[in-house]
Amino acid sequence: MIVVDTGPIVAAAIRNDRKHDVCVEVFNQFRRERRELLVPTFVAGEASYMLGKIGGAKVEAGFLRSLRSGVFHLVDLRDDDLDRIADLVERYSDLPLGSADASVAAVAERLRITEVFTLDARDFSVVRPAHVAAFTLVPG
Repeated sequence: MIVVDTGPIVAAAIRNDRKHDVCVEVFNQFRRERRELLVPTFVAGEASYMLGKIGGAKVEAGFLRSLRSGVFHLVDLRDDDLDRIADLVERYSDLPLGSADASVAAVAERLRITEVFTLDARDFSVVRPAHVAAFTLVPG
């Protein structure tokens, strides 16, 4: 299992994104390995919004269908996740760490997942999770 941030979803869906090829290759690798791709609900909302703004309704709808089809596994946030997200947003306000990024960290902590697929290495390399010294960031 790996928790997926917004950036790779958007980059993979938008062909002219400078990280498109890398993200498509990583997603294809995960598919071959049958890795479970976890998307927190805050990330799904942010990705959906960004895909609609950048790629239009058809691209946004494609992402939403990928949630339904099982390409991605939507992770609902629990009350303790929301508390942790609020704590992380406050603690890393200097980055700033937004709620979608903080939800990635909170879900990874709760499920004891060490890997995060993100294009935001600057922020995620600073965040100190509760269950490991640091996240393993993909792509590395």
